[in-house]
Amino acid sequence: MCYNIYSDNMIKIEKFNNEIDDYIDYLQMERMYSSNTIESYYEELKRFNSYIKINPLLVNEDKASKYINSLNSFSGKTKSHIITVLKELYKYFESEELINFNPFSNIDMPKLKKVIPVVLSVEEVDMLLAFELRTELDYRNKAMIELMYSTGLRISELINIKLYDIDLENDTLKVIGKGSKERMLPIGDIAIKYLEIYLYKYRNVILKGKNSDYLFVNSTGNMLSRQSFYLILKNIARRVGVKTHFSPHTIRHSFATHLLNNGADLRSIQELLGHSSISTTQIYTHVSTKHLRDNYNLFHPHSKK
Repeated sequence: MCYNIYSDNMIKIEKFNNEIDDYIDYLQMERMYSSNTIESYYEELKRFNSYIKINPLLVNEDKASKYINSLNSFSGKTKSHIITVLKELYKYFESEELINFNPFSNIDMPKLKKVIPVVLSVEEVDMLLAFELRTELDYRNKAMIELMYSTGLRISELINIKLYDIDLENDTLKVIGKGSKERMLPIGDIAIKYLEIYLYKYRNVILKGKNSDYLFVNSTGNMLSRQSFYLILKNIARRVGVKTHFSPHTIRHSFATHLLNNGADLRSIQELLGHSSISTTQIYTHVSTKHLRDNYNLFHPHSKK
């Protein structure tokens, strides 16, 4: 049995053959991939292993090609992820001198249509953050959403924040992002205000005498799940009348787009989001351009015939 030794809740991974088990261990212990990444790799490797029905070291180009062709019902994005996982697996086999040639090396990635992310307008974000605060859980939710919009956190980063990651004196937050990369983020005044209210007045009420290192806890005193936070957002959106269908990641997209629309440079946004490549951040220039076009069409008298 393999275990993810870098998460607080050890992730059990069922063994299925020595070569792939060793690779999973390598991802956990040497590459220090997050538990979410490990799980996604594991699921794809399990699917692949079930298909090939032979030792993975014996897979040739023909077998590799047939497997990828069997995935035509999947979306381009999912197929790209699967190809990446398998190319990385066989690169590892090459580095360990278990094979002489990567059978996936000549397989091309599917061409992906660039999808412009859904973004909430500033007015919609203001509506979302203006919900009535009636209970201790409302104050927790307010602090969470304010912090997310203030910093552009991923949902996995938000729910994994520990008490010692927050520095209220210097208005900063330490985040461990993808690939275990650490970044230090500034926190805005409004988010700080509601964090302090939550921490000093309501967190212990929610904990009911229990102890937890997690900043945000659920009604049983444990770490919030991604699903719980999604439901929280959905319920609040319904309460305040936000009609746009969105997910927790939409708040991250909105954070980046609103910064760009107000003059922030792309390199700074890249650092705040924790993107390893500026090309990933450049998707927000498309969103910003669309925003400019919409405003142009709306307000310029000669924008349309």
